[in-house]
Amino acid sequence: MLELYQFEMSHYCEKVRLILDYKGLAYRKIEVTPGIGQLDLYRMSGQRQVPVLKDGNEVIADSTAIGKYLDRQYPDRPVIPTDPKQKGLCFMLEDWADEVLGLNARKAMLAAFSQSPDFRTAALPTSTPALLKNLIGSVPSEVLDVLSFGVGMGPDALHSAKASLRQNLEALTFILLDHPYLISDQPTLADFAVAGLSMYIKFPSGPYLDIPEGLKGKGVPGVADIGTFEPFFNWRDRLYTEYRKSFTPATSPSSSTRPTSIDIE
Repeated sequence: MLELYQFEMSHYCEKVRLILDYKGLAYRKIEVTPGIGQLDLYRMSGQRQVPVLKDGNEVIADSTAIGKYLDRQYPDRPVIPTDPKQKGLCFMLEDWADEVLGLNARKAMLAAFSQSPDFRTAALPTSTPALLKNLIGSVPSEVLDVLSFGVGMGPDALHSAKASLRQNLEALTFILLDHPYLISDQPTLADFAVAGLSMYIKFPSGPYLDIPEGLKGKGVPGVADIGTFEPFFNWRDRLYTEYRKSFTPATSPSSSTRPTSIDIE
């Protein structure tokens, strides 16, 4: 069985999960423990980033490389068009989603956690004691802004990311007005890249991700709640409804520091 080494909260991993589900491929999710788990990943793949796909003796790192590999090795339900123009547009839009949409989404999500106590506390596991939730929710946004500035994401950078996201979503909404998908009449690598990389802008509702229930359906204030972008999120919801499989853990969460395995059939 295919093995996907991943972080559940990674939007690049979500891009790969969407492709695997669309192709109807059975796979095992292996949650990589930050730190020690990434050392294991380095020994296997020569790098520390997720996602990594293991198919027998084949080890493929990077979501784009994984998408191309899956189309070569498992050609049913292809995600890369054969028409040259469509193929070029697909690769260009997929790269834009990886390098622009995904980066802006991550910055905007950090801004939302910093500025919105409700968003912060929603990210906590349901088992978190109320006292701790209240404590985390009451941390002044100014303190978190200072921490963000320390890692190169000051208020100006975060504000710029949200402004760019609005432009990104406006463009996508226009493209999808009269088209079922971004490139052709069938979903492509570009569609799954855009859908996966928009996860941080607004987390999908429904039983797709193993994340705190309070996060599902939540989005970046000032972006996800703008009515103009509703057609885009409706389009993404349709992709999930039609192709994404429900999350059903085969085992209970492990307390071990080793990666945990989850079967997706």
